[in-house]
Amino acid sequence: MASGGVPLRGPSMRNIEIIRHGAIAIEKGRILDVGSSDDILSRYQTEEAIDAGGRVVSPGFVDPHTHIVYAGDRLDEFEMRISGADYLEILGAGGGIISTVRKTRNASEEQLLMSSSKRLAKMLECGTTTIEIKTGYGLDLASELKMLEVIAHLDKIYPPDIIPTFLAAHAVPPEYRDNREKYLDIICLEMLPAAWDWYQKSHFSSSGVPFFVDVFCEKNAFSLEESQKILETARQIGFLLKAHTDEFNNLGASSMAIESGAVSIDHLEEISECEIKKLAESDTVAVITPTVNFNSGTTKFADARKLMDAGCIVALSTDFNPGSAPCPSQPLTMAIACRYQRLLPGEAFAAATINAAFAVKSSDRVGSLEAGKQADLLIFNCDDYRQIAYEFGGNLIKTVFKRGNVVLDN
Repeated sequence: MASGGVPLRGPSMRNIEIIRHGAIAIEKGRILDVGSSDDILSRYQTEEAIDAGGRVVSPGFVDPHTHIVYAGDRLDEFEMRISGADYLEILGAGGGIISTVRKTRNASEEQLLMSSSKRLAKMLECGTTTIEIKTGYGLDLASELKMLEVIAHLDKIYPPDIIPTFLAAHAVPPEYRDNREKYLDIICLEMLPAAWDWYQKSHFSSSGVPFFVDVFCEKNAFSLEESQKILETARQIGFLLKAHTDEFNNLGASSMAIESGAVSIDHLEEISECEIKKLAESDTVAVITPTVNFNSGTTKFADARKLMDAGCIVALSTDFNPGSAPCPSQPLTMAIACRYQRLLPGEAFAAATINAAFAVKSSDRVGSLEAGKQADLLIFNCDDYRQIAYEFGGNLIKTVFKRGNVVLDN
């Protein structure tokens, strides 16, 4: 998945650079060299050699959009959807995000840590070694900071690298439903500065891990004008930017976010032709979340094939969350994207690794097997990478390495 320091676009996403009978030299948790087995073994002496037995070895998956810190579940809404209710109807009735907010506010930091660590473990079992995690189920300062503390704790005690994102603009909480302007002021004047102060004192800042702000620009969430104000305020403070755009309605958010310098815009089911052109001409990553559409039972997906053919940088994500995408598996996301969005297996692999790393500003560390990067590797129980998207319903992961250490072995 080597990309020469740039994200993969268009036809280059098909050239995933397979090295047959390959080997990887690892030293102190980083990749020292990659090449043929004969070449690597002739040039390096080793204290330990691991024989992959002819199996596929790949970079660890990167998931650039998740919401795994929350309390409770939304199993009742699962039945509501089956009965015909859509996402915006559930949200408008006080369900959806708001129902999880109530449970998350009432949960202790320890309870959130325990439940979230189980989800993180499932993602690791599916081969994800770098994970973006958003807040957004607190919607008041104390609860949002509580979620940030849980995210930081997860990063300290579990193998995957975590990228934090502040999403106080996920929904308008019930106490401000009749005074949206007040909540907008609280986000911009109180919550964003407090979150940035938290970040500067955290280990994320001292380690050079980026910190993002996200906003859900959608009907029944935040308008275009509100979203722009939040992102501009965040940018001035120092945050990197992301945005949920064009999931259900086109409000012009993709254009706005691209022009604001967003690192990624996510979902994109309703993105327009002119916005696709603008996206292709930018360095903003299109993060596609096919698990959401699969979960809702719809056949309408973001047109990832069109985005790729236009030259956009396309990444894949599980969007793991309690309501619209309870899915920990990037391989399943790849399988859905290949079938419903016409991605080839190699393109799906690029979207779930190197391009996903660009979506979280971590491509210098992860996402490909290149000298100097972290030795985050997967060994699969198959000998052809295409089987990883071809087969679904099981788990082909045999071994997961994080910084050169085995952290899971099936």
